[in-house]
Amino acid sequence: MSTKKKKPDAPHPHDELLRTDRMPHIWCTGCGIGTVFSCVLSAVEKSGTPLDDVAMVSGIGCTGRMAGYLKLDSFHTTHGRAIPFATGLKLARPQGCVIVASGDGDLLAIGGNHFIHAARRNLDLTVICVNNFNYGMTGGQLAPSTPFGARTTTSTQGCSEEPFNFCALAAACGAVYVARWTSLHIRRLTTSIGEAMNKRGFSFVEVLTPCPTSFGRHNKMRKPLELLKFYHERSVIRNYIDPKDAVLDFKKNLVVGKFVDIERPTFLDNYRLLNRGELGDWPDLEPKLPRPEKQASG
Repeated sequence: MSTKKKKPDAPHPHDELLRTDRMPHIWCTGCGIGTVFSCVLSAVEKSGTPLDDVAMVSGIGCTGRMAGYLKLDSFHTTHGRAIPFATGLKLARPQGCVIVASGDGDLLAIGGNHFIHAARRNLDLTVICVNNFNYGMTGGQLAPSTPFGARTTTSTQGCSEEPFNFCALAAACGAVYVARWTSLHIRRLTTSIGEAMNKRGFSFVEVLTPCPTSFGRHNKMRKPLELLKFYHERSVIRNYIDPKDAVLDFKKNLVVGKFVDIERPTFLDNYRLLNRGELGDWPDLEPKLPRPEKQASG
């Protein structure tokens, strides 16, 4: 029998932020969510934000498991309701940084209406959408992000619908920060998440990630490296373009980059102004009709 002592496992660089008792994680081999999760952890560390002031909220789905692996305050919420939970948390504790991390189906299908109005209100949230183009956890069904012509378990002949341009939607609804990267753009993605965390207002970062088990299997991209090679060859960085021109065309190019970085008052800014009476009087909207001229006396 060998008397050699087993060397202790080397610590993970993010051990301080990981619930290691819940490992191994559930993500499939080749899935991009683990890479995105690592970028989130790096961004949290680099931001300098006190860890007691950071919370993560996630919905249902593969990406929703991020909240359970993060050793910070976190909420794993009901399907499509990550943003409402995050809204309540932010309003109750405005000084904190609230990160919402979920998938394309959770955030922009069942949760789409919440997304629209949170952006309109300019709530101070950092929303990270991991887009793998299908409902990965529940069987690989058609999602609002599925590219035109792509196959899923519920579109076996190919998707006949045009997909959502999530970045254009976020910008149109009032988001102050909008960016899109792939899970291959690790440094740029980490930087974007950090910028979004430090931005006051509704910030949105979309991340295109491989899903070899579901989406890849139905679209001749079963091997993880095939999907990563596809992203590498097709991604084109175009910063500060109009997000409506940042289309995702699998037959041409995948446009990525930082598209929006603007300033406007947050929901809490306007709420405080209103309660301090600093918005002034409500404008008189009644039409000003001309007074009748006095008739000359005879």
